[in-house]
Amino acid sequence: MNRPLHLDPDRFFPLDDRARGLARALFAEVEHLPIISPHGHTDPAWFATDAAFTDATSLLVQPDHYLLRMLYSQGVPLEALGITPSDGDPDPAAPREIWRLFAAHYRLFRGTPSRAWLDHTFVTIFDLKVRLEPETADHYFDAIGEALTRREFRPRALFERFGLEVLATTDGALDPLGSHRAIAASGWPGRVIPTFRPDDVTDPDREDFAINVERLGDIAGESTATWRGYLRALAARRATFRSLGATATDHGPPSARTADLGTTDAKALFDRVRSGAATAAETDLFRGQMLTEMARMSIDDGMVMQLHPGSWRNHNQTLFARFGRDKGADIPRTTTYVDALKPLLDALGNSSALRLILFTLDESAYARELAPLAGHYPALRLGPPWWFHDSVEGMMRYRRQTTETAGFYNTVGFNDDTRAFFSIPARHDLARRVDCAYLAELVTGGRLEVDEAGELAADLARGLAKEAYRL
Repeated sequence: MNRPLHLDPDRFFPLDDRARGLARALFAEVEHLPIISPHGHTDPAWFATDAAFTDATSLLVQPDHYLLRMLYSQGVPLEALGITPSDGDPDPAAPREIWRLFAAHYRLFRGTPSRAWLDHTFVTIFDLKVRLEPETADHYFDAIGEALTRREFRPRALFERFGLEVLATTDGALDPLGSHRAIAASGWPGRVIPTFRPDDVTDPDREDFAINVERLGDIAGESTATWRGYLRALAARRATFRSLGATATDHGPPSARTADLGTTDAKALFDRVRSGAATAAETDLFRGQMLTEMARMSIDDGMVMQLHPGSWRNHNQTLFARFGRDKGADIPRTTTYVDALKPLLDALGNSSALRLILFTLDESAYARELAPLAGHYPALRLGPPWWFHDSVEGMMRYRRQTTETAGFYNTVGFNDDTRAFFSIPARHDLARRVDCAYLAELVTGGRLEVDEAGELAADLARGLAKEAYRL
């Protein structure tokens, strides 16, 4: 017997009746506010071509590293999910068979944010009324496939249906930005903008670093054989991104270490890393120097700088060797900020022209380091919980650990940080509900007035992100 699927209208709200009623009222005021999505990883080609999505598997399962990591942890090989290894079978399983496998393991996601996001997608976007289980797998696959043939399920129509005001993608420094150019030339009014991600040309640990630096010079029309030419090339690429609407940069080094070397030392360090002769310590120093250089460029051109250190990327070496990057094997690690950011903050932290948004995967740093830093330095703002912590409990822990020190207005609202386009409404729905729940608790505890909670709910849902990212 097929079991019904429904969304509790009071999901994620407090259990206390008074607080629940207030959270419900606050949420009603912000539920349908336009979505600001200032940091994510959706594919701009979707909106450039407006081509139809093809099937449930390629749309919802294969691009989602949250799903891949959970399934892999339970013994499901990535090959069985249609992820082709470098030495793999050129004829992977059919999408329907992969979807059946996913449905057979859907129980693994009980209690996780992935389950909340997917059920929201199934109900509100595809109007599915029974739970995803082995017995309903084909029904789901066929219903989603049929819907995707309709024009209202094309990317641009969904952009409007989802209430997106602006959607930022994340694009490497060497990206030709062809899709963004096509969007700009198409006349479509949807605002899809790039974000400058320079890690491929600022991290000497990348296997292709030297080649990438050379390509950077070719694209920018500068000689990257010199330190000054390298910096000019980076500034030129930033200008190109800005011409296509970008307002932010994005940086994901292993640690938050920064440095502020003099010109002579910086030039010598660049020469060593470019030649491949740098030690591990020099490589780390160079990444730290480049964060400070990027901050200086942000003051010059007004782009908001995002820093999210602390992930041991591709931790599973066997998986990385066979399948490449971004297959769910990134693991959080301990991250410190007070000492690591000191060189950059000494140089630039008192400048209100710099907007540096800090993220973490190390929750122990919120109350101890990040909230005090953001609650003091004019240049700093605190990003929302993300990746492993963009969950009901993670978001509530974040508010409890940061509000009393940094307040609300040194934070930047919510960003969904997703490759899964169809999950964007679900993620913002969850974030808005949790924030309304937290605000309701403050009111019922006598710590906030009702009218202030209403203003804050709107700011947390939309206003803070719009201001923080200069949108």
